[in-house]
Amino acid sequence: MTLRRRTLVGAAAAPAAAPLAALLAAPARAQAPFPNRSLRVVVPFAPGGAVDITGRLLAERLQPVLGQTVVVDNRGGAGGNIGAEFVARSDKDGYTMLLGSVSIMAANKYLYRRSMPIDPVKDLAPVTRVTTGTVLLVVNAQRPWRSFADLVAAAKKDPGKITMGSSGTGTVSHLTLSSVCRAAGIDITHVPYRGGGPAISDLVSGNIDMMFDVIPALMPHVREGRFRALAVGSAERVAYVPEIRDVPGMKELLPGSGIDMQSWYAVNVPTGTPAPVVERLHGAIRQVVGSDDFRSRLEPLGFTPVSDETPAAYAAYLAQQDALWKGLVEQSGATLD
Repeated sequence: MTLRRRTLVGAAAAPAAAPLAALLAAPARAQAPFPNRSLRVVVPFAPGGAVDITGRLLAERLQPVLGQTVVVDNRGGAGGNIGAEFVARSDKDGYTMLLGSVSIMAANKYLYRRSMPIDPVKDLAPVTRVTTGTVLLVVNAQRPWRSFADLVAAAKKDPGKITMGSSGTGTVSHLTLSSVCRAAGIDITHVPYRGGGPAISDLVSGNIDMMFDVIPALMPHVREGRFRALAVGSAERVAYVPEIRDVPGMKELLPGSGIDMQSWYAVNVPTGTPAPVVERLHGAIRQVVGSDDFRSRLEPLGFTPVSDETPAAYAAYLAQQDALWKGLVEQSGATLD
């Protein structure tokens, strides 16, 4: 009788024990340290470009720091807006990051005034910048111009005859051209492409005359003699890339113009991502960006690693850049609506 009573008591208690165990286990799962699964870096442009190269270097080096797999997800289109919107609408858990460019974060909302799907400042939370760099002015090596002064003289002699390709209307390359033409008093015909790759291909074949573009995309052609570098878009020279350290900057070429074009890439996550998660990502990215290994891989490409001391510091920098690029877009008259 005693044995039977104990058995019944145990059987009656069993159903209650299972839910209790589940309740006790649930908080333990919720409190698992971040990250506890693979992460994704969304590159909002096609593979092979400068943003993609940076994203893959970053993802590879983040893996041992975070202890999880970090994959690159290319989601190009609409000047980077498709990838940016995807991240902004993703779960607010830190597992999906955007490697955004200055054009996405500061210029696009003034180019896509009616069709911009998100507000990058409101819908994406800042983590930190990753790299900064300028743009390089190159011409097809078969053209006769040996210097920036030669190019300006030719443009003044035949206004509109020289053609410059870009990765698209309103991109850093296009806005640099607009600023240079205004400062130099010249007229160069802008030919926008659907990405830097097709424009570079046409410059190699001689279908266009020149390009302003990010240094990593152009340097292989400069090194192999297909392109001739005439200027950099920054105020100062780019001393950390040996092959172009003697190429003059805008302060020398167009004194008083104030031109100092800087292209940068940064990591953002969906707004609403918990602060401890943002801080964890910020610390991990800063560790990678500050390493000698990361610097040694990026500088020969023409980028300088850079990170912000806090996410708030990056947010403050972005506010300054927003005003700068708003002015550049308005001065150029560019629109993509």
